[in-house]
Amino acid sequence: MYQADQFEKIMDNYTDLLFRIAYYYTQDVQISEDIIQETWIKFYWDRNYQERNELKAYLATIVTNKCKDYLKSWAYRKIVLHKKLSFFNSIKSYDELYESSPLEEEVLLLPLKIKEAIVYFYFEDFSIKEISRILTIPEGTVKSRLRRGKELLKERLTTSEMEMMLYE
Repeated sequence: MYQADQFEKIMDNYTDLLFRIAYYYTQDVQISEDIIQETWIKFYWDRNYQERNELKAYLATIVTNKCKDYLKSWAYRKIVLHKKLSFFNSIKSYDELYESSPLEEEVLLLPLKIKEAIVYFYFEDFSIKEISRILTIPEGTVKSRLRRGKELLKERLTTSEMEMMLYE
């Protein structure tokens, strides 16, 4: 367990990163916030963690696992079904709260396995080795998912959008 001031400092340093990871999985602000809260509770009470300069990867692994658990849950499936049946969505979307680029919007539309690799590598600056450890897959698989993701994004984005992103 950590002292209160140590724990607050860790939370200040990593909450935004963890929120972005959770949002890329759930695409729902409120659910992402709940997952982050559960992550911090688990981390606070976890007595098995030993500091080895891998805190960022350790926290990302917890968030990833919690997101995957949520996506497998009945609550998630019920929400998806409800959204498909209703013609409107009363919850504010992420786009209304935060400004996003065409690239980020296209990344959100990628298949989950490819999206994971792209987000961790390009948006969150994890190394291939760290991504491999977080997702428990070989490094070669991470590399192929990154390559496939780049190919899909290149197909989806028009030339003008690509040029616009280069000059931002």
